[in-house]
Amino acid sequence: MRGGKWARWPTREALSHIGVPRARTALDIALLAALSTWAVVSAYSSDVFHGWGAVLPPAALGACAAAGIRYHLTTLAHRLVPSLALIAVFAAVGWGACLAEAYVAAVVLWIGACVMSMERLPLAVALAVVAVMMPGFALIDDSDWGAVVTLATVSLGGYALRLDAEARGAGFRLLAQERAAREAEALSAALAERARIAREIHDVLAHSLSAQLVHLEAARLQIERGPEGAFRDQILERVVAARGMAREGLAETRQALSALRGEMAAVEDYLRELAANDGARTEVSGVRRQLPPEASQTVRRVAQEALTNVRKHAPGAEVRLLIAYRADEVFLEVRDFGAPGKAGDLTASGAGYGLLGMRERADLLGGTLEAGPEGEGFVVRLRVPA
Repeated sequence: MRGGKWARWPTREALSHIGVPRARTALDIALLAALSTWAVVSAYSSDVFHGWGAVLPPAALGACAAAGIRYHLTTLAHRLVPSLALIAVFAAVGWGACLAEAYVAAVVLWIGACVMSMERLPLAVALAVVAVMMPGFALIDDSDWGAVVTLATVSLGGYALRLDAEARGAGFRLLAQERAAREAEALSAALAERARIAREIHDVLAHSLSAQLVHLEAARLQIERGPEGAFRDQILERVVAARGMAREGLAETRQALSALRGEMAAVEDYLRELAANDGARTEVSGVRRQLPPEASQTVRRVAQEALTNVRKHAPGAEVRLLIAYRADEVFLEVRDFGAPGKAGDLTASGAGYGLLGMRERADLLGGTLEAGPEGEGFVVRLRVPA
């Protein structure tokens, strides 16, 4: 219910008990217990409830207690009709007590209904509830102004409780806004620092690697123009290998820079590019989605390490790279089908440390990594929660 001040509900923070001191809660409970006891004792003192009727006062008290608990929940959800129905329970039980001449119990119940309305309902509705209670108070107090004074006092008391709750709720809203502002400020500072680090890496490492590539390419061209021979071939092989490592290092540096700037390409796009450089085929299944940075980086590193192992230990083998987006995880499989004359056990040929590093990456994220010979080749399977 939205609109002006009279039609507006108290805020959710005001209607909840968040931030209420324990001493205040204990005091409220003690006050409710005292009033309830007074109402029940006064009902029995009216000398009306005998025999089976003796169970009516505690039964009525239990019904009102259940209605009060439910009323707290319905007003918290800003549900007007159920809230008014629960207030009507208090009014009806109060009229029953009044007809049984248990006037103290009736007054306590009606006062409770008025205070609860003024504290938790829209003001216009709360004042209407108070007005409806007027005949009951007038019936019990036949003085000229007694009922009016009682209702005015009760209404002001409920309104004071409402203002207190709204002030508390406003304080918690301001606290939440301040916390959100601090988090945004910390995030902005972190992004600025990451951008600064990215600039430093770009200006130093990326430029250095680019210069190395230029010099290595020039060296390769000069060596190829020289006289043929075993010595030249050895040098050329080393230069080509160094150029490849520099190129890979530059690509990795650019990936790191993209990650720092929050501009990292989708993981399947990176895997396609990576697989294309090695002549592998790529398959993607499931609904594509953005992965958390840690999971994305782990998938990239595992795929890179697996393809490097294939190049080292099964050159020329057919390779398939599969990434599957599942309900609560991402699955990666890198499989080679074996190179002619090559065994499929990479761990026996020095790739154990690479597999160990991949397993550690998976374990850190609560995932799993399986690797081993399969058929004529070798397969690496990674599962990471995402």
